[in-house]
Amino acid sequence: MSRFIIVREDLVQAAVTIISDGLLIGRLPECEILLNHPEVSRIQAGIKAVDDNYYLFSLRPKNPPKLNDKEVTQNEALAPGDVLELQPFLLEIDRADDALVIKVSRQIGVVDAFTAAIGPEVVTGSLPASEPEGGKRAAKPRAEPLPSNQTLDIFWAKRMREAGKMVRPSPLFPRSQRRTGKAQFNWMPTTDLARRWPVSFLIWGVVVIGVLSVTAAYWYANAYAPAPLSLSHSANQLATTPAIAVKSNDNSCTNCHSFNGNMEARCSGCHNTEAFVATVIKPHVAAGIGCIDCHPEHRGEAFKPGEAALVTCTTCHNDANTNAFNGKKVSTPHGGTLGYPVVSDKWVWKGIEEEDWGLKKIAISRISTDTDDLWRSKQFHAIHLQRVLTTAGMPGNRDGELSCSSCHNSFDPIDRETPKTTCGACHNGKTEPGTNRVLIASNKPNCTSCHVQHVKDTRHWNPSILTRALGGNKPARETTMLLKR
Repeated sequence: MSRFIIVREDLVQAAVTIISDGLLIGRLPECEILLNHPEVSRIQAGIKAVDDNYYLFSLRPKNPPKLNDKEVTQNEALAPGDVLELQPFLLEIDRADDALVIKVSRQIGVVDAFTAAIGPEVVTGSLPASEPEGGKRAAKPRAEPLPSNQTLDIFWAKRMREAGKMVRPSPLFPRSQRRTGKAQFNWMPTTDLARRWPVSFLIWGVVVIGVLSVTAAYWYANAYAPAPLSLSHSANQLATTPAIAVKSNDNSCTNCHSFNGNMEARCSGCHNTEAFVATVIKPHVAAGIGCIDCHPEHRGEAFKPGEAALVTCTTCHNDANTNAFNGKKVSTPHGGTLGYPVVSDKWVWKGIEEEDWGLKKIAISRISTDTDDLWRSKQFHAIHLQRVLTTAGMPGNRDGELSCSSCHNSFDPIDRETPKTTCGACHNGKTEPGTNRVLIASNKPNCTSCHVQHVKDTRHWNPSILTRALGGNKPARETTMLLKR
């Protein structure tokens, strides 16, 4: 405990001696030094003895006290002759034996308080200590400010908290159902009186944010899912044979949508069976095209994701599409027709990747003397000859299978004009197996009949044109194909 002698020159009262571990200075009635003025904070500063020195602590960073006309933001040691300024109040410091003497006065009028108290001749330092009778008192050097100390921080926080608990009801604190009027309308509390985070503001904020969140969720759901799931994803049993999914979706949202994980990964994870693996060709991967770009959902119960892929092909691949896919443009392929993939005796067909060609299980492989054009020619003819049945009006071999003369009328020189018209006889239109429902009209392009996206799909786009060995209607002739240029 320390002794403090308080002399109030601004009030008509005798000097008061206080024995305490620290003094609080401010407008709050519970402060040991009460300075009743609106510019003074409720608890603005504090004084405490540490190691035989008294220190001034700033407890309101936004409204710091001044020591000898210098703002104190942390703490400063006090010496006899110092003058503290807290708005209109001056506190002159002195020492008397084992006590700290604080003389409080108040300045009235527009006067520089510090200059008025110590005189204009004093520029720096502190006032000299008063001289006791019988000689001069040795001046004690001013101590250095205290470093940051958690113990002192806890001490002042506890003192301020205890003082706040003793606050009595006051008109300075705003309450509801107050009398309205000009005075009430213009009243604004100081920062230390402002009620931080009122419960009503917090509650109404949560309510408003909650309503907006629910509204946004419904709006997003309606915008993203304008219609119910298709029957393919709402059924509780797998209807496709052979199965192309690990399990039925059964109208579940979380099988595809989740807060973590990628939807593309979920698609490929579910559509991964012996008969079908959800793969994407390299050009589409390079263009950033994934499953949901070709197979959108939420278009109604009768919607079929497979049909959407066929429509999506011509939606993107046309001259009117000005969008770029990773910097690359697309255009209408084959001049808008199902053309033979040879232009000026040069194969424009890119061929089949080596790893994908192995899945075809065709008894032909590339040799070292094969050029790129020759290898593409071998691939192209191998997937057609003696594997595909002829359609009405097309010549073929004795087993009704596709042969060279089915597409070419001559070979010396080789006829490349007729195939441009015969390709469309097979590679066009699409019906649904089992129901024979027309999925793509016969006069419309069927891109996926030539360009296979899912190379690990064991199903064929039109099984009716294949030999029986490949899932068609007629047996295949066991011959060795000798493919020449």
